[in-house]
Amino acid sequence: MTTPDPSPPSTSPAGRFALLSTSDKTDLDVLGRALVEAGYTLLSTGGTARALREAGLPVTAVSEHTGAPEIMNGRVKTLHPRIHGGILGDRDRHAAEAADQGIPWIDLVAVNLYPFERTVQEGADLATAVEKIDIGGPTMVRAAAKNHRYVTVVVDPEDYPRVAEAIGSGGVDQALRSELAVKAFRHTARYDAVISNWLSGHSSEVGFPSETTLGLRKMQELRYGENPHQRAAFYADVEVSGRSLVRAKQHQGKHMSFNNLGDLDGALRAVFEYDQPACAIIKHMNPCGCAVAPDLVTAFQEALAGDPVSAFGGIVVFNRPVAPEVVRAVRMSRTFFEVLAAPGFEGDALERLKPRENLRVLELPPDWAESRPSGMDARRVQGGWLLQDWDLGLEMGWKVATRRTPTEEESRNLRFAWAACRNVKSNAIVLARGFTGGVALNGVGAGQMSRVDSVKLAISKATREVVGSVLASDAFFPFPDGVQAAAEAGVTAVVQPGGSIRDEEVIAAADEADIAMVFTGARHFRH
Repeated sequence: MTTPDPSPPSTSPAGRFALLSTSDKTDLDVLGRALVEAGYTLLSTGGTARALREAGLPVTAVSEHTGAPEIMNGRVKTLHPRIHGGILGDRDRHAAEAADQGIPWIDLVAVNLYPFERTVQEGADLATAVEKIDIGGPTMVRAAAKNHRYVTVVVDPEDYPRVAEAIGSGGVDQALRSELAVKAFRHTARYDAVISNWLSGHSSEVGFPSETTLGLRKMQELRYGENPHQRAAFYADVEVSGRSLVRAKQHQGKHMSFNNLGDLDGALRAVFEYDQPACAIIKHMNPCGCAVAPDLVTAFQEALAGDPVSAFGGIVVFNRPVAPEVVRAVRMSRTFFEVLAAPGFEGDALERLKPRENLRVLELPPDWAESRPSGMDARRVQGGWLLQDWDLGLEMGWKVATRRTPTEEESRNLRFAWAACRNVKSNAIVLARGFTGGVALNGVGAGQMSRVDSVKLAISKATREVVGSVLASDAFFPFPDGVQAAAEAGVTAVVQPGGSIRDEEVIAAADEADIAMVFTGARHFRH
């Protein structure tokens, strides 16, 4: 069935009407002027009506149009048959009824909703936030979007100029009305998602809700996805707070790519595991270098030494503000990095980074270390989503399972390795070794199907002496072979969750090699 194109002229009483109710007044005068010049009567309320009048445009108050005053402190002003009948009416089937009721058609609705999201981001309390939940706005938007065969709905001020141009050229065609209707339904869905997600934090709800929405907002188109043949975009969560990549400020370099953003997320997870000054270098979502030290320069140098070959083209991040001497160390390394990120830059550090034009430099908000990610961890699968709590490093215990207890130095190194291992793709094995004042990775075995193969890979990747290193495993050893391979290479202590049906055999292998082994009681798979 074909539909009129552009929208048919109004046949209800008193000509054509447009209703404008906006919190964002950007380009409102452009749209309003185009409507007036096309013969529309403008209906509006409050600040929108005032802005239109200040632009020299004639406006009819909604209360004058409906014959009903705004009531209940403005909570009820557009919820009236003369408004919603004018928006929802089928111009053919309901024309006689509209004429009988004296309801003129409203052929355009321009609404952007009460700024609930901004209000709660500014720290509003519950009562203040509730007052910013728009009711009339979403109702009008949904009504107009439903009836987009006849009605143009505009929720984004960026669309005002092209809608104004279409009106001036004879009317908004069906294709544009359909596009704007889809955008309107997405807009109200996200608006409700923001509200429900925020209110859930102020309710007694326990566990996972029976229904949920992600409510994402596109931040930027990306050149491509993981591979050049895949399209991609970066979307922000409904709650832009805490550890959100959206909050990072980019100072220089090209736009972040799909892979840059994924690697940056992995890098930040790794480096902010530590309270000491730390540096992490990430390649393909896995740390190829990581170190804690008394200062960032040393931490960077030791992290880079962990795997200088793999570090090329990687991402380097710090958990402290970067000073000029850190920039000097990075530049002197002559290693090409895609991204450098830190929670601040001191002195002329940013200026010193400018010669590396291809280096993307990002500044994290200063509260990153004390924050946590909002919402839940989500992963797309075919036909649905997997939702889970964030893995923030819960330790159920720290129990020595072997005859020998780790030395003080081994315990320090084991805790470093355990934190690093949580951020390596499973099956994950990491070696770590101490140096004066700090600890650094000394080989990573990531993503192998066999845990013993991950052990062997970590040993083969070691750039420092393996003898005297400690080892961390993100899950239990199903057989003693992994511990035996580590012992043969000179590993002196192991940390793992425990819980295998062969724990006794694994412990016996460690005891036989005089290895100290600690059970944490918590697994940390990362797929």
